[in-house]
This record gives sequence, C-alpha cells and structure tokens, in this order.
Amino acid sequence: MTDIPPLAEGYEISTDLGRVDAERVHHWLSTDAYWALGRSREKQDRAIAGSLNFGVYAVRTGDQVAYARVITDLASFAWLWDVYVDRSVRGAGIGTALVGAVREHLRPYDLRRILLATHDAHGVYEKLGFAPLVEPDRWMALVFGE
Repeated sequence: MTDIPPLAEGYEISTDLGRVDAERVHHWLSTDAYWALGRSREKQDRAIAGSLNFGVYAVRTGDQVAYARVITDLASFAWLWDVYVDRSVRGAGIGTALVGAVREHLRPYDLRRILLATHDAHGVYEKLGFAPLVEPDRWMALVFGE
C-alpha cells in the first residue's frame, strides 16, 4: 500500500462525532454530491449517527472542510461512503489524506475488505491501494431506491 500523503498544513482530521457540522455535511451532500442529491436532513442525521465519521477541520477556525463516513462491523467489512471535500479546498490533497487516514484507522481491525463506489475519483482511491473488484460478477445488491 502506498503511504498517506501529509495533510495540508493548518488542517486536522478527527473522528469526534461532536465536531461534525451536520448542517454543513447535509448541505454539501444534498446539493453537490451526485450520489446524495436531495437526501433529506433526517436521513443524513441517521447516517451520521449510525456510522464512524471522519472530518477535516481548519485548525485556526475549527470549520469543517471535508467529511467521510464508514459503515463497519469492525471485524470483517467496511463500506466507505459520503467522501466529500469542500470546493474551496479541493486540489490541496485533503481528500487523499482523509481517505488515507480512514484506511489507517481501520487497519488494526484486520478487515477482509473495505469497499466504496465512485463515478469519478478512481485515481484518488487507487493512490491508496483501492482497485476494481476482481470478480464483480460475484457481487449482488438489493436496491430499494436511489
């Protein structure tokens, strides 16, 4: 696996649920993330409450600038979901550092796999060791709605 690039100076990553700016995260995802457009605040709040949450924060102001969450049993499987970097800080490596921090946070649990889905960020995830499914025809999904 590749090394995690350093987080840009002036930012920090935290898993403290109390620091998550739920209103900001909801706004980002429901208005600017193709996979969550129109997601209700109530649904987003349930997602946050039922997940392991990661935030990136500006040290000087405390403002949240990125978010990711993980759904996991902490034994065999994890799903990385809702990775979002505010447009104002994109291109500074914050997303790559965030996903790397998620990977390293989960490493001690000896999970069998961490999955994610992306339409447009394959290169970011490949830098951190993610690869396409080897046998995608073995995977199935039950979809209730998008």
